[in-house]
Order: sequence, then C-alpha cells, then structure tokens
Amino acid sequence: MSQSHFEELIQRARAGDRSAENELLQKCRAYVSLIARAQIEGWMRTKFDASDLVQQTLLEAHQGLENFKGETEAEWLGWLRGILNHNALDFARKYQGVAKRNVKREFSIDQPGGSSGQSGFQQWELKDQAETPSRMLLNREQEILMAEAVAQLPADYQEVIMLRNLQRLSFKQVAERMNRSAGAVQMLWLRALNQLQELLERV
Repeated sequence: MSQSHFEELIQRARAGDRSAENELLQKCRAYVSLIARAQIEGWMRTKFDASDLVQQTLLEAHQGLENFKGETEAEWLGWLRGILNHNALDFARKYQGVAKRNVKREFSIDQPGGSSGQSGFQQWELKDQAETPSRMLLNREQEILMAEAVAQLPADYQEVIMLRNLQRLSFKQVAERMNRSAGAVQMLWLRALNQLQELLERV
C-alpha cells in the first residue's frame, strides 16, 4: 500500500467511511499481531493468547478513532502501538503479581532494543552487524509490509525471528525458549531470514 493511499484511508475513516476504517484496521492486523506476540513474556503465554491483545487493541482503535490526531502512516502505527502498550500493561497486572515487577521494561513496544523513538521494525536487520543488513526493514514505510511477510512464515520461523530480532535475545536465550540447541536455533534463524528475504523481494 502506498503512503498516499494509506493517508487517504486515514482521512476517509476519520470522515466516517466505515469501509475505509475496516480496510485500515485489517491492513494493520498482522503488524499489531506480530508486536503483541513479541512483547508477551514466556510466562504470560500460558495465561492468555496474543490474539486477545490484538482484538482489544483493534477494538479500542475503532471505538476511539476520533482521538487519533495524526495524518500519516507513521503516526497511525505509533498510535496503535500506544494502545497496544497500554493494554499489555493492563493484562500483565492481572497475572502473577506483575505489578511488583518492571512491566515497563517487559512491554516497551516502542523501545524493544533499548533505543528511544524507534519502533521494533525500525531497528530490525536481517543479518548480524558482520553481514549485509536488509536496509528496507529500516524504513518506517516498510513496517506493515514486513509484518505481513513474517505472518506468511511457518510458526517456528516466526518464533525465532521474534525472539532474535524483536526481543533481541541471544542465541542461547532463544535456544532455551524454543527447547533447542544453540546451533539448531542459529540454523533455523538463517533459514527463516532467507525465506523472509525471498518473500520481501517478491513484493
């Protein structure tokens, strides 16, 4: 979707065009879903599914559309992340005494890598620093496109990419989460990145 078309959808949705609003929210579903899944800590996955966060976030976006004051895709995605972050904190406080823990650190959607002012996708690189990065993933305009591509990957590919690239875990930590050896995780990650790159190049 072009930037101009996205902004046109925003304007139409704010003017009361229900079809434009539905298209806008559906276009962002994969994006919201990927971020929600990446932000849920392992202990929380046994309590609720990330789809609960996605549904709640999109519902609140629909109900509170008049509260959105921006005009661009970047502003829209930032607004959705804010709603998602608020909902994630609310969900977290309901389980295992998380209010006593640093939930802001666990659910820092806008700062997944510790760098302020960037979304998770802006900090993505398909390769480590020693390898050639995929520059298109650093462009804010590619966030939705990238999320849609990730959603097409097999479940284990999605998992390793979320843990390694969005949560920035070490291969050892990823291996522990996925109950695999570090070597197996590295190979899985490389295969996932190669398939993701192929999907992105077809667009």
